[in-house]
Amino acid sequence: MALLSLTASHHELDLDALERLSTGAQSIGGSAVSACDVITGAVVLATCNRFELYLDVDAPLDGPGVRHATEHVARLVAEASGVDAVEAATSFRARAGNEVVEHLFAVAAGLDSMVVGEREIAGQVKRALEAAHADGVTSSTLELLFQTASRTSKRVSTETALGGAGRSVVALGLELAGSDLPPWHQVRAVLIGTGSYAGASLAALRALGCDDVRVYSQSGRAEEFAAARGVEPVHDLVTALEDADLVVSCSGARGRALADGSRREQAIEHVLDAASVVRARERAAVAAGDEPGARPTVVLDLALHRDVDPHVADVEGVLLYDLATLAARSPAVASDLVAHARSIVDDAARTFEETRLGRAADTAVVALLQDAERRIRAEVDDVVALRRAEGDGPGEDEVEEIARGVRRRVHADLHRKIVAVRAEAVEASRAAVRGVVADAEALIAEADAEVG
Repeated sequence: MALLSLTASHHELDLDALERLSTGAQSIGGSAVSACDVITGAVVLATCNRFELYLDVDAPLDGPGVRHATEHVARLVAEASGVDAVEAATSFRARAGNEVVEHLFAVAAGLDSMVVGEREIAGQVKRALEAAHADGVTSSTLELLFQTASRTSKRVSTETALGGAGRSVVALGLELAGSDLPPWHQVRAVLIGTGSYAGASLAALRALGCDDVRVYSQSGRAEEFAAARGVEPVHDLVTALEDADLVVSCSGARGRALADGSRREQAIEHVLDAASVVRARERAAVAAGDEPGARPTVVLDLALHRDVDPHVADVEGVLLYDLATLAARSPAVASDLVAHARSIVDDAARTFEETRLGRAADTAVVALLQDAERRIRAEVDDVVALRRAEGDGPGEDEVEEIARGVRRRVHADLHRKIVAVRAEAVEASRAAVRGVVADAEALIAEADAEVG
């Protein structure tokens, strides 16, 4: 079994390109496993700023193999999202072996996030594995990989102050919005969406002292979400916006569901468009009569697949913050905190890989153990034979004592040999992975040059 990951994130792509690429992301894991015999497991991690596929491949991963797997999965992504196949193939970065482990552990710990140290990603990593497990497309290797990533993330959270220093995307957005709002206990908020981000947003609003929260959902789940959390559901978004100071949108519902379960982007459809905001503010102005003009409305769009039409920012009296704005204003985290967290991640990744790759030495270790047992029996037999030849034949208890002494000495030497064999196997595996990545990069560069 070999680990392969294909990753696209805000580091390599702008958010518009990432949004296009990840449309239909949830169908990719099942498609990859069913369409390719050598892919025995897949976990898809799709968040507001990344789209990553983790694959368990039952085949040697030489350079051409990595390139073939990348192109094969990229075609599936292209079909699900409507993105050009060439664009999809060039959008991903391929990692193999220990690079996969190091990357996922860093992601789970919040070290690769738009807001470094944010803790939401830990839950997203856990849910990605749960979704793959529920769909029956994971594998024992991927299960262990993701479970260890979650444990490593917890270690970073408990052993460092990184989690306290790094704010979540929700917290950063509310912090930016707060400077343009009344005191939080006076803020009237509308929440669009009922997923995990909506729950996190509601908790953050309440922690700030905002209790006037209404929830809207295109999917019809507002009633259930609101009843469980003690807030008010609304069914007419424009009416709800008339007196709203803050709109937090995180539904990611843009697009139309297709028969195969995928989603195709519809560029003109948004959960909240500029016309709706204009109507709401006009109604608010009429209701105010001779009173001072309506207060500003702050709109916070936390959805990767934008819920809010960018033209909303052009409406007078409206301030729009989206993920691109948050990325630009994300604060730096102290380097010593990052270094501490990185050391934990590196140690966990090294241990995981040494355990996994060390299994390649199992055959050699078994042979060493068998040889050691033969040596022990031979040496004990020699000692017993010598004693008997001298007329001093040992009893059963003495024979056992002799065997224990020989076994201690042989096992001490055996331990050194096992450590050496495992170290050699690990280094050989790492060297092979470095070769795989180098070969794949060379082939992809060659293909790019031919296209150019």
